[in-house]
Amino acid sequence: MDAFSEILSGVKLSGALFFSAEFSAPWCFASPASSTLAPLLAPGAPHLVIYHFVIDGAAFVQLPDGKSMELGPGDIVVLPHGDPHVMTSAPGVAAASLHSAILSKIKARDLRPMQGGGGGDSARYVCGYMACDPFLSRPILGGLPPIFKVNIRTDRSGHWLESSILHLVEEAASGRVGSDAMLAKLSEALFVDTLRRYVAGLPEQQTGWLAGARDPIVGKSLGLLHSRIAHPWTIADLAEEVGISRTALVERFTRYLSEPPMTYLTRWRLHLAARSLENTPRGVSEIAGDVGYESEAAFNRAFKREFGEPPGRYRLNHKRTFSKSANVTARHADLKVNANSDESAGRFVIPS
Repeated sequence: MDAFSEILSGVKLSGALFFSAEFSAPWCFASPASSTLAPLLAPGAPHLVIYHFVIDGAAFVQLPDGKSMELGPGDIVVLPHGDPHVMTSAPGVAAASLHSAILSKIKARDLRPMQGGGGGDSARYVCGYMACDPFLSRPILGGLPPIFKVNIRTDRSGHWLESSILHLVEEAASGRVGSDAMLAKLSEALFVDTLRRYVAGLPEQQTGWLAGARDPIVGKSLGLLHSRIAHPWTIADLAEEVGISRTALVERFTRYLSEPPMTYLTRWRLHLAARSLENTPRGVSEIAGDVGYESEAAFNRAFKREFGEPPGRYRLNHKRTFSKSANVTARHADLKVNANSDESAGRFVIPS
């Protein structure tokens, strides 16, 4: 499995479409940070990635720092870090408080398009979210900008995905049994497809985790390390599996990720262990073994170098309530290791 797929398979993505609109200019939709929306859209989700898919017409999306991006038909704009943002027919259109009708539609998962506007050029779009663990997703999320867009109408697979989603949006709006579950799966596929398109379009000179995952040598190395986290890797073993000399592997890996493979592996192992310490009551020795340490003492030393305190103290300072839901999430991560509302939530206006 490639590194990108390996990370995504361990993240346990879940998502849905939550809003559909057909507006005529001028119009403006303002959204708060996804942490504010999470209790409404996905209670208990640690992080939400918000995205908007423009079906017809044009729109602009703006961030608080003034950065603006124009959108056209087939564009999907993604806000991977959940930044507050504004979608509008044109820069400068004012937004008012989110009124109860829109809030009720979102709460009810009512995907029938909301219509309105000032009578100008029309735009049609749907909004979705993807819930994920920001820690387990960090290799991918950490390499993404606050906002980016891709267009899915550049090939047949994108057209198929779009037509399937629009068909299911209509079914969901009509209340047909099972359409919500199918739409959730397709929204996940849309999100993954969007990420793949973004990675494929990165400049050749780009560095970082995402660019490294695209590189045939570094990507294969990352895939092996993430899929067999507890394996007693050496640089010689990894180089042999990848089919390149040790020196060349270290140089190429470091060029993309700014550290050699074994340093990267150690850091990821320790951060996985920290996540288990935070979210599960499992023993330190058991966690150490899961991430590849045969000696608890060696694990304790490495952990203290990384986090500035030993595992036991780290757990006391960072432990969470080990609820049933937390254990389910944490256990999913452990299995990957072992397998080698109110109206102030946003703003919206449809000028008349």
